[in-house]
Formats: sequence, C-alpha cells, structure tokens
Amino acid sequence: MLSNNVVVDDCRMRAVPDHAPRSREEPKRMFKELANLASLVRQAQNIQRQLKELSAELRNRRTRGTAGGGMVEVEINGAMEVLRCKIDPKLLDPPDREMIEDLVATAINQAIVKVQQMRADGLRSITGGMELPIPEEFIKTLLGGDSPDPS
Repeated sequence: MLSNNVVVDDCRMRAVPDHAPRSREEPKRMFKELANLASLVRQAQNIQRQLKELSAELRNRRTRGTAGGGMVEVEINGAMEVLRCKIDPKLLDPPDREMIEDLVATAINQAIVKVQQMRADGLRSITGGMELPIPEEFIKTLLGGDSPDPS
C-alpha cells in the first residue's frame, strides 16, 4: 500500500510505502519495543500463574472470627466461604434471637477482616511488597471470590 508520502530522490518523485523505515535506527527501535512488549506479556503470564496459586492456597487456608467472648465462632476460608458456625448452647437458654444474630454478624465480620489481610499479604508477596491500588471487586475475581456485579 502506498502512502501519500512523496520523496524527491535524484530529481525524481516517488511514493514511499507506509511501512518503509524512515531511518536505520527505526527498525532497531521497533524490535526493542517488541522485545519489551514480549517481556511484559511474560511478566503478566507469570503474575497470572502466581495469582492462581494464591487463589488455591487461600481456598485451603482457614481463619476464625469470634464474638461474645468465644460464645459464637465462625470459620471461613480464603475464598470467604463460611465453613462452620458454632454457637455456645448457653446462648440458647433462654434464646435471645437478636443478641445471637448480632454475635454471628460480628464473628463473620471479624473473620472477613482476617481473610482480607491474608489476601493483601498474598498480593504483596506477588508484587514484591509494592502496594497497588487494585479494586476489591477485581481482587475477588482474581482470587476466586464473589464475581463483580455486572451492572
């Protein structure tokens, strides 16, 4: 494909193809940029592999949240799946539904904070300690948690 570029060479006018290098350094620069791009792709693939490994590791790690002096205990994994909820029988005699609900919510929230810290620690290990402003929805998607709301 010919471009609209016209070069006067030895008093003759001729069209210069768009892909023609403008100087001898341009091909070197282009290959260097391609090499840089290939390096970035390899780094992205490496990070993706590390994130998959972190996701599997977090799914197998567990943490607990407690409330009411240990009367309510919730266990969740790194994917934020609730695995167990233990309620001391003393809370059921006489039952106080509102207090039990509050204690369960408090224990779950405490466990979630611990999982978020586990995730942050794992991401820091991948990024070499660099704090990146990654949205929580993206982290959840990467690490196998809740997928972001499509709306």
